[in-house]
Amino acid sequence: MSRKAKRKKQRPRPAEHGSSRQARARGSRNKRTAPLVWAIVIVVVVTAIYYFTGASANKARNVPSLGNRHIRVGTSGAISYNTDPPTSGPHFPTIVRWGVHRSPIDKGFQVHNLEDGGVLVQYSCSDCPELVKKLESLVRGYSKFVILAPYPSMKHRIALTAWGKIDTLEAFDEKRITAFIDAYRGLDHHPRGRR
Repeated sequence: MSRKAKRKKQRPRPAEHGSSRQARARGSRNKRTAPLVWAIVIVVVVTAIYYFTGASANKARNVPSLGNRHIRVGTSGAISYNTDPPTSGPHFPTIVRWGVHRSPIDKGFQVHNLEDGGVLVQYSCSDCPELVKKLESLVRGYSKFVILAPYPSMKHRIALTAWGKIDTLEAFDEKRITAFIDAYRGLDHHPRGRR
């Protein structure tokens, strides 16, 4: 008997034929839902990584820009900034060095450092040597674009500022401070053609 003849004789019974069709339909359905299931799994994993690595620790608030006009050194006291410490606005034509400072920095210098991509970590706590030590240690981990300085008249214990961004804290939170610094450090905000 030839192979064709054998195949014809071995035709499935009607009941078997129906279950075969159902199996094919299930397989087709599985092929359609598998990518959806994988997409959901990927979204859940990415969200978990984002949450647990501290990427969500950045609680910065956007602040409307006050522009970036240069003013003469020593004249920033007459400027009314929209945040304290400031996040943009008129400022001096020069910057102060990056790193740890022991005395407050004039707002005119602060704003220019922000325009150049800087992040300022400022504190108002004269009787908190442990806090200052932690902040100094954290800031020393960055060679450029980060400044630590006291800001005695500030309402909050710690303020983080970048161009058009501010976050305030009442206690040291390394994850949150680092997330802010890493998000905004080094982003230049000069208008095209002006440096």
